[in-house]
Amino acid sequence: MIYASLKELSAALAARKISSVELTRRYLERIERLNPALNAFITVDAEKSLAAARDADTRIAAGKATPLTGIPLAQKDIFCAKGWRTTCGSKMLENFISPYDATVIVKLEQDAGMVSLGKVNMDEFAMGSSNETSYYGAVQNPWAHGSGETRVPGGSSGGSAAAVAAGLAPAASGTDTGGSIRQPAALCGLTGLKPTYGVVSRYGMIAFASSLDQAGPIAHSAEDCALLLTAMAGFDEKDSTSLERPQEDYARALGQSLKGLKIGLPQEFFGDGCDAEVMAAVQSAIEAYKNLGAEIVEVKLPNSHLSVPAYYVIAPAEASSNLSRFDGVRYGHRAAEYDDLNDLYRKSRAQGFGAEVKRRILIGAYVLSHGYYDAYYLQAQRIRRLIADDFAQAFKQCDVILGPTSPTTAFKQGEKAADPVQMYLSDIYTIAVNLAGLPGMSLPCGFDKQGLPIGLQLIGNYFDEARLLNIAHGYQQATDWHKRHPAGLD
Repeated sequence: MIYASLKELSAALAARKISSVELTRRYLERIERLNPALNAFITVDAEKSLAAARDADTRIAAGKATPLTGIPLAQKDIFCAKGWRTTCGSKMLENFISPYDATVIVKLEQDAGMVSLGKVNMDEFAMGSSNETSYYGAVQNPWAHGSGETRVPGGSSGGSAAAVAAGLAPAASGTDTGGSIRQPAALCGLTGLKPTYGVVSRYGMIAFASSLDQAGPIAHSAEDCALLLTAMAGFDEKDSTSLERPQEDYARALGQSLKGLKIGLPQEFFGDGCDAEVMAAVQSAIEAYKNLGAEIVEVKLPNSHLSVPAYYVIAPAEASSNLSRFDGVRYGHRAAEYDDLNDLYRKSRAQGFGAEVKRRILIGAYVLSHGYYDAYYLQAQRIRRLIADDFAQAFKQCDVILGPTSPTTAFKQGEKAADPVQMYLSDIYTIAVNLAGLPGMSLPCGFDKQGLPIGLQLIGNYFDEARLLNIAHGYQQATDWHKRHPAGLD
């Protein structure tokens, strides 16, 4: 049952083959055994989880269940959850107990009836591509477990991906600001979806870059992600960036033929800079799609090479504004000793934030400062518009865009920690999607010679998640990469 699909778990619960309490207990026991080595979870509260599971069993018995009722999941520690410690991977929020639930928590747990197993690790304030910036320590990629090496799971949703890959949870929530769902999914052999900006509420999700952040699911398959997104999505009047659209069933297109589908291959995604084994796996996936009846079209994204510099102006600028609230007075860690108010601010923020967060706050404050706003921030916003226009032109020629998710498989912990630029380039294929606000997803498409997973990225047009999920589902029906799991954990 540990690696069963959400559909299989739902059927087992409905048929009373297993109770939610029994299922939850199995995952909690696995977390207790494996988490010390993986460091995927920051906070676990077995009593809370089992109480929610008992409520789910009551709901199932009363015939009031949804397809997800009673199924456990892990929640990224960026979502406020009432009564749970919510740290955002930072010392700044080490002792913060949320007084309210994020909308994503409400939708998944209260409305759908899922059971939270706890809060999972992440890069501090979602700033990172390797889950090495967390105050609570780096997360170990389960695919390297027992190999004698420590490899990153990707970031910032590294704890979410590691938990699902290791069978500590059947699914997890994540957030994606520049690739933070898709890149961990790729490095951990999972399926992860970043929806169109505004489809999932950001209320109660601790902000990094407000115009880029978007919540989404991480699971084993496209079918699982479709079920989760259906529960997560919807208009929320509490979020000013939430889009008012009809409720959708994102699983409705699953199983439709891919014959005649036009797949766009951007020449910019297939040049230098991508590992040869990654590119070979992506090429094999292209051939698989051809066999399913898809047609290949060459497209151009001429401004995509500007996505990294544009992103690392816009995102830090927004972060510097969002994180200004953590000052030791209103929110967050407060220094124990200080001379005056200014000294309190300085010491609290110096002690509470890690090095990467400080770096981005400083960059953000700089690009927004007088004399530099026009030269940097305004120029980056213009480039953002050009990138979105490139995608609009490409989608006139194709239905979906395909390429690698990450230029490499999981790298060793510490390998890029001393070189921020090399770390930032880990997201070179994913960042443009966030700048344009498009939906994108990653799914497993093979392994390198070291047995590490390789991710395939699919990018759809606005609000085209249902078709995107079906395109991924069609590939997963013809392959078994998504059904493989790390060895040495049982």
